[in-house]
Amino acid sequence: MAVHRYNFPTEIHFGPGARKLLPAKLKEFGIRRALLVSDKGVAGQPFFDELLRLSGAAAVYAELSGNPVESHVHAALEAWRDAACDGIVALGGGAAIDVAKAVAVLAGHKGCLFAYAEGVPGQKPVSGPVPPVVALPTTAGTGSEVGRSAVISEDGSHVKRIVFSPKLMPRAALLDPELTVGLPPGVTAATGMDAVTHLVESYITAGDYNPLCDGVALEGLRLAARSLKRCVAKPRDLAARGDMMNAALMGAAAFQKGLGATHSCAHALSTVCDMHHGLANGIMIDFVMAFNKPVCREKFKVMAQVVGAKELVGWLTGLKRSLGIPRGLAKAGVRKEHLPRLVDVAVADPCHQLNPRPVRRKDFEALFSKALRA
Repeated sequence: MAVHRYNFPTEIHFGPGARKLLPAKLKEFGIRRALLVSDKGVAGQPFFDELLRLSGAAAVYAELSGNPVESHVHAALEAWRDAACDGIVALGGGAAIDVAKAVAVLAGHKGCLFAYAEGVPGQKPVSGPVPPVVALPTTAGTGSEVGRSAVISEDGSHVKRIVFSPKLMPRAALLDPELTVGLPPGVTAATGMDAVTHLVESYITAGDYNPLCDGVALEGLRLAARSLKRCVAKPRDLAARGDMMNAALMGAAAFQKGLGATHSCAHALSTVCDMHHGLANGIMIDFVMAFNKPVCREKFKVMAQVVGAKELVGWLTGLKRSLGIPRGLAKAGVRKEHLPRLVDVAVADPCHQLNPRPVRRKDFEALFSKALRA
């Protein structure tokens, strides 16, 4: 397979071996002293030493595990400052890429990270300089490698905060499917369901009219439908891995339109139960789509045609089952006593404001209760 280049608008290089373009990209962007941001799992992969060499990193922060929190950002920022870095290489899933973006914000802006987060009183704009970021995703889920935001949780409450600015888009994304073949099947499934959720929710969101995003979402969904199960069943299938890497970035490009209630539920599950974001989306998506169906029948028909199914919600449920995603919340460790707090966090989360069907407190109570009983 060749390495292909396209822009949307991030400069994207896709194909096996794309990682080897890293030195040329760093030179092009004037990065001489890179901070390499990664996570503990990726640091143990066979390719990590190769990427360390290709990046010529002046400093490394690879202490991430689980959902990223503000203290991760400050630890990485300390490494940045100690080594007088001038650019960032983000190697990993959404957590590593989001931490890299957050470091980029604080490298050129004073004060607390969350002073720049959406929805906080007196929110500050990301108006100053932001050092260049080059992203190499090792999962196919969040699409953060082409996204405009960094999602970081508070250390104490684990409430997710979103720092948004077009300046946070990486200068280049090197999509190399060879970097994803070592993912465990469960992580492949969960991150893949994250991408599917982005694609489905962005297509039906009540956000602004955007036929470009709609087209991107549908093609991404087609790629995911044909390849996600193959990625789990045959981890070294590079064509399937490549499809999912593109589906993930297409989901991130499409959800500039907005997302929906599945994400509000997932953010609550990550906050209250520290659940993996993709797993949370994967568990909740068919429950939320069944709720949305009465107001989305035509769009559901289109998506069903794209994935080659008779009916969308049933397809999503079957996809979950084939990937080993739990049918409901109980098998993922959620208990009845979690429900009040889950509902509180979901109601406060902004994503559901663009859900195609309005979601009230009693609706979230019903959704979580139904998913817990499943």
